[in-house]
Amino acid sequence: MNEFSLGGRKVGLNHPPLVIAEIGINHNGSLENAIHLADQAIDAGIEVIKHQTHVVEDEMTSEARSVIPGNSDKSIYQIMEECALDESDEIALKEHVESRGKIFLSTPFSRAAADRLESMDVCGYKIGSGECNNYPLIKHVADFGKPIILSTGMNDIDSIRPAVEIFRERNIPYALLHTTNIYPTPNHLVRLGAMSELQETFGDAIIGLSDHTVSNHACFGAVALGACILERHFTDSMSREGQILLILWIL
Repeated sequence: MNEFSLGGRKVGLNHPPLVIAEIGINHNGSLENAIHLADQAIDAGIEVIKHQTHVVEDEMTSEARSVIPGNSDKSIYQIMEECALDESDEIALKEHVESRGKIFLSTPFSRAAADRLESMDVCGYKIGSGECNNYPLIKHVADFGKPIILSTGMNDIDSIRPAVEIFRERNIPYALLHTTNIYPTPNHLVRLGAMSELQETFGDAIIGLSDHTVSNHACFGAVALGACILERHFTDSMSREGQILLILWIL
Protein backbone atom coordinates (compact mmCIF):
# COMPACT_ATOMS: atom_id res chain seq x y z
CA MET A 1 0.00 0.00 0.00
CA ASN A 2 1.30 3.46 -0.93
CA GLU A 3 2.77 5.61 1.81
CA PHE A 4 5.70 7.93 2.40
CA SER A 5 7.24 9.83 5.29
CA LEU A 6 7.17 13.61 5.50
CA GLY A 7 9.29 14.97 8.31
CA GLY A 8 8.85 11.68 10.16
CA ARG A 9 5.07 11.71 9.70
CA LYS A 10 3.79 8.67 7.77
CA VAL A 11 1.26 9.57 5.07
CA GLY A 12 -1.03 6.96 3.51
CA LEU A 13 -4.26 5.04 3.90
CA ASN A 14 -3.01 3.27 7.03
CA HIS A 15 -2.51 6.62 8.80
CA PRO A 16 -4.77 9.51 9.79
CA PRO A 17 -5.20 12.13 7.04
CA LEU A 18 -2.46 14.75 7.06
CA VAL A 19 -3.99 18.24 7.40
CA ILE A 20 -2.05 21.17 5.96
CA ALA A 21 -2.75 24.81 6.78
CA GLU A 22 -1.82 26.99 3.81
CA ILE A 23 -0.86 30.40 5.22
CA GLY A 24 0.66 31.28 1.87
CA ILE A 25 1.30 35.01 1.73
CA ASN A 26 -1.61 35.97 3.97
CA HIS A 27 0.99 37.44 6.31
CA ASN A 28 1.33 40.31 3.81
CA GLY A 29 5.13 40.27 4.08
CA SER A 30 5.30 40.44 7.88
CA LEU A 31 7.25 37.79 9.81
CA GLU A 32 5.28 38.71 12.93
CA ASN A 33 2.01 38.03 11.11
CA ALA A 34 3.37 34.80 9.63
CA ILE A 35 4.34 33.47 13.06
CA HIS A 36 0.97 34.53 14.46
CA LEU A 37 -0.88 32.70 11.68
CA ALA A 38 1.28 29.60 12.15
CA ASP A 39 0.61 29.62 15.88
CA GLN A 40 -3.13 30.00 15.36
CA ALA A 41 -3.16 27.00 13.02
CA ILE A 42 -0.96 24.90 15.28
CA ASP A 43 -3.11 25.72 18.30
CA ALA A 44 -6.09 24.45 16.28
CA GLY A 45 -4.36 21.07 15.82
CA ILE A 46 -2.67 21.47 12.43
CA GLU A 47 0.41 19.33 11.77
CA VAL A 48 1.81 21.11 8.70
CA ILE A 49 2.25 24.83 8.03
CA LYS A 50 2.65 25.60 4.35
CA HIS A 51 4.18 28.83 3.11
CA GLN A 52 4.93 30.27 -0.33
CA THR A 53 8.49 31.09 -1.34
CA HIS A 54 8.76 33.95 -3.80
CA VAL A 55 12.07 35.19 -5.20
CA VAL A 56 10.34 37.77 -7.32
CA GLU A 57 13.23 38.75 -9.59
CA ASP A 58 13.63 35.10 -10.60
CA GLU A 59 9.91 34.37 -10.75
CA MET A 60 8.68 37.25 -12.93
CA THR A 61 9.78 39.15 -15.99
CA SER A 62 10.08 42.91 -16.01
CA GLU A 63 6.77 43.07 -17.90
CA ALA A 64 5.02 42.10 -14.65
CA ARG A 65 5.86 45.57 -13.34
CA SER A 66 3.17 46.95 -15.64
CA VAL A 67 0.52 44.25 -15.06
CA ILE A 68 -2.06 45.66 -12.62
CA PRO A 69 -4.81 43.29 -11.41
CA GLY A 70 -8.35 44.60 -11.63
CA ASN A 71 -8.75 44.71 -7.85
CA SER A 72 -5.56 46.70 -7.16
CA ASP A 73 -3.75 49.88 -8.04
CA LYS A 74 -0.37 48.13 -7.78
CA SER A 75 1.39 45.90 -10.27
CA ILE A 76 1.55 42.18 -9.58
CA TYR A 77 5.35 42.52 -9.34
CA GLN A 78 5.02 45.13 -6.58
CA ILE A 79 2.35 43.10 -4.80
CA MET A 80 4.54 40.03 -4.67
CA GLU A 81 7.60 42.04 -3.61
CA GLU A 82 5.62 43.41 -0.68
CA CYS A 83 4.14 40.04 0.29
CA ALA A 84 7.24 37.85 0.03
CA LEU A 85 9.35 37.04 3.09
CA ASP A 86 13.08 37.40 2.57
CA GLU A 87 15.35 34.44 3.23
CA SER A 88 16.20 35.31 6.83
CA ASP A 89 12.54 35.79 7.74
CA GLU A 90 11.55 32.55 6.05
CA ILE A 91 14.25 30.68 7.95
CA ALA A 92 12.91 32.23 11.17
CA LEU A 93 9.38 31.09 10.29
CA LYS A 94 10.56 27.54 9.58
CA GLU A 95 12.51 27.43 12.83
CA HIS A 96 9.48 28.65 14.78
CA VAL A 97 7.17 26.04 13.23
CA GLU A 98 9.65 23.27 13.95
CA SER A 99 10.26 24.54 17.49
CA ARG A 100 6.60 23.74 18.07
CA GLY A 101 7.09 20.22 16.82
CA LYS A 102 5.32 20.75 13.48
CA ILE A 103 6.28 20.38 9.82
CA PHE A 104 7.18 23.33 7.60
CA LEU A 105 6.50 23.11 3.87
CA SER A 106 6.57 25.72 1.16
CA THR A 107 5.72 26.14 -2.50
CA PRO A 108 8.60 27.44 -4.63
CA PHE A 109 7.59 29.53 -7.62
CA SER A 110 11.00 29.50 -9.30
CA ARG A 111 14.21 27.52 -9.29
CA ALA A 112 15.85 30.17 -7.09
CA ALA A 113 13.03 29.74 -4.59
CA ALA A 114 13.49 25.96 -4.68
CA ASP A 115 17.23 26.36 -4.12
CA ARG A 116 16.53 28.57 -1.10
CA LEU A 117 14.23 25.95 0.39
CA GLU A 118 16.74 23.18 -0.24
CA SER A 119 19.42 25.22 1.54
CA MET A 120 16.98 25.43 4.47
CA ASP A 121 16.82 21.62 4.52
CA VAL A 122 13.06 21.30 4.11
CA CYS A 123 11.71 17.75 4.35
CA GLY A 124 9.64 17.93 1.15
CA TYR A 125 8.01 20.24 -1.36
CA LYS A 126 4.56 21.41 -2.37
CA ILE A 127 4.07 22.38 -6.02
CA GLY A 128 1.10 24.65 -6.69
CA SER A 129 -1.41 23.87 -9.40
CA GLY A 130 -0.19 26.81 -11.48
CA GLU A 131 3.17 25.07 -11.78
CA CYS A 132 1.76 21.59 -12.49
CA ASN A 133 2.92 21.80 -16.10
CA ASN A 134 6.05 23.84 -15.34
CA TYR A 135 8.11 20.76 -16.06
CA PRO A 136 11.57 22.45 -15.82
CA LEU A 137 10.72 23.58 -12.27
CA ILE A 138 9.30 20.16 -11.38
CA LYS A 139 12.46 18.44 -12.68
CA HIS A 140 14.61 20.85 -10.67
CA VAL A 141 12.68 20.15 -7.45
CA ALA A 142 12.48 16.41 -8.09
CA ASP A 143 16.26 16.25 -8.43
CA PHE A 144 16.48 17.01 -4.69
CA GLY A 145 15.05 13.53 -4.10
CA LYS A 146 12.45 14.51 -1.50
CA PRO A 147 8.67 13.86 -1.36
CA ILE A 148 6.55 16.17 -3.51
CA ILE A 149 2.90 17.09 -3.08
CA LEU A 150 1.46 18.39 -6.36
CA SER A 151 -1.82 20.26 -6.72
CA THR A 152 -3.53 19.61 -10.04
CA GLY A 153 -5.87 22.59 -10.36
CA MET A 154 -6.95 23.40 -13.89
CA ASN A 155 -4.89 20.59 -15.42
CA ASP A 156 -6.30 17.51 -17.10
CA ILE A 157 -4.90 13.99 -16.91
CA ASP A 158 -2.71 14.50 -19.98
CA SER A 159 -0.97 17.57 -18.50
CA ILE A 160 -0.54 15.89 -15.10
CA ARG A 161 1.01 12.76 -16.60
CA PRO A 162 4.39 14.30 -17.58
CA ALA A 163 4.90 15.56 -14.01
CA VAL A 164 4.12 12.09 -12.68
CA GLU A 165 6.62 10.58 -15.11
CA ILE A 166 9.28 12.95 -13.76
CA PHE A 167 8.57 11.67 -10.25
CA ARG A 168 8.61 8.06 -11.35
CA GLU A 169 11.87 8.41 -13.29
CA ARG A 170 13.55 9.73 -10.13
CA ASN A 171 11.73 7.36 -7.77
CA ILE A 172 10.26 10.31 -5.89
CA PRO A 173 7.45 9.66 -3.37
CA TYR A 174 4.59 11.86 -4.51
CA ALA A 175 1.04 12.93 -3.80
CA LEU A 176 -1.56 14.45 -6.11
CA LEU A 177 -4.15 16.84 -4.70
CA HIS A 178 -7.38 17.40 -6.56
CA THR A 179 -7.92 21.16 -6.65
CA THR A 180 -10.76 23.33 -7.89
CA ASN A 181 -9.42 26.79 -8.65
CA ILE A 182 -12.47 28.77 -7.61
CA TYR A 183 -12.10 30.86 -4.44
CA PRO A 184 -14.27 30.00 -2.60
CA THR A 185 -15.54 26.83 -4.29
CA PRO A 186 -19.30 26.18 -4.17
CA ASN A 187 -20.07 22.68 -2.90
CA HIS A 188 -21.62 21.61 -6.18
CA LEU A 189 -18.36 22.34 -8.04
CA VAL A 190 -15.95 20.40 -5.79
CA ARG A 191 -16.09 17.36 -8.11
CA LEU A 192 -14.66 14.71 -5.79
CA GLY A 193 -15.03 12.25 -8.65
CA ALA A 194 -11.95 13.90 -10.16
CA MET A 195 -9.98 12.90 -7.06
CA SER A 196 -11.08 9.31 -7.59
CA GLU A 197 -10.03 9.56 -11.24
CA LEU A 198 -6.54 10.61 -10.13
CA GLN A 199 -6.33 7.53 -7.91
CA GLU A 200 -7.51 5.25 -10.70
CA THR A 201 -5.08 6.73 -13.23
CA PHE A 202 -2.01 7.09 -11.02
CA GLY A 203 -2.15 4.02 -8.81
CA ASP A 204 1.23 4.66 -7.16
CA ALA A 205 0.22 8.15 -5.94
CA ILE A 206 -0.97 9.29 -2.55
CA ILE A 207 -4.21 11.17 -3.22
CA GLY A 208 -5.72 14.14 -1.42
CA LEU A 209 -7.75 17.32 -1.68
CA SER A 210 -6.76 20.97 -1.67
CA ASP A 211 -10.06 22.40 -0.49
CA HIS A 212 -11.28 25.92 -1.22
CA THR A 213 -14.81 25.60 0.15
CA VAL A 214 -16.01 27.40 3.27
CA SER A 215 -17.11 24.31 5.20
CA ASN A 216 -15.60 20.95 6.19
CA HIS A 217 -18.05 18.90 4.11
CA ALA A 218 -15.77 18.45 1.08
CA CYS A 219 -12.97 17.23 3.33
CA PHE A 220 -15.24 14.69 5.02
CA GLY A 221 -16.32 13.39 1.61
CA ALA A 222 -12.74 13.29 0.36
CA VAL A 223 -11.58 11.21 3.34
CA ALA A 224 -14.46 8.78 2.75
CA LEU A 225 -13.13 8.35 -0.79
CA GLY A 226 -9.55 7.73 0.34
CA ALA A 227 -7.94 11.15 0.65
CA CYS A 228 -4.73 10.94 2.71
CA ILE A 229 -3.91 14.67 2.60
CA LEU A 230 -6.20 17.65 3.17
CA GLU A 231 -5.01 21.18 2.49
CA ARG A 232 -7.01 24.18 3.68
CA HIS A 233 -6.24 27.85 3.16
CA PHE A 234 -5.84 29.55 6.51
CA THR A 235 -6.22 33.05 7.84
CA ASP A 236 -7.22 34.43 11.22
CA SER A 237 -9.55 37.05 9.77
CA MET A 238 -11.22 37.63 6.42
CA SER A 239 -10.82 41.36 7.08
CA ARG A 240 -7.02 41.15 7.36
CA GLU A 241 -5.41 43.73 5.08
CA GLY A 242 -4.54 42.20 1.73
CA GLN A 243 -6.75 39.14 2.23
CA ILE A 244 -9.22 39.86 -0.57
CA LEU A 245 -6.43 40.70 -2.99
CA LEU A 246 -4.21 37.75 -2.18
CA ILE A 247 -6.80 35.00 -2.21
CA LEU A 248 -6.54 34.94 -6.01
CA TRP A 249 -2.86 34.09 -5.87
CA ILE A 250 -2.78 31.37 -3.22
CA LEU A 251 -2.14 27.86 -4.54
